[in-house]
Amino acid sequence: MSETKKSKSKPASRQQVFTLLVQIGRKAGDGLPDGATGAALMCFASGVDEAEAVRETVALLKQADTAPLDVTGYGTLDERLAEGHEIDSEERALMQRALDENAVIVAQVTPFFDKD
Repeated sequence: MSETKKSKSKPASRQQVFTLLVQIGRKAGDGLPDGATGAALMCFASGVDEAEAVRETVALLKQADTAPLDVTGYGTLDERLAEGHEIDSEERALMQRALDENAVIVAQVTPFFDKD
């Protein structure tokens, strides 16, 4: 009987969601506005650790014809809360979606422009 209970219960997920800020440069077909020199992408990415989340995010962005240059990790939801970050319900919902779908969610795109 205990085997039946074990087979019906969902195994604990080791996946976590990490908040990543990815800077991208220009590349033909990248979808950035005319005159932009690059962009910052706020992403929520699932992974067993931050390194995996970064690898998956960079791979996905390269497939999407962007040119990732740098990635800064801000940690998991719990780590961000411990640092005093305010995280609204919309952001939490996107994090949960990334976890549920084992996905990378691009939550925000901020294009960069030269000041000239």
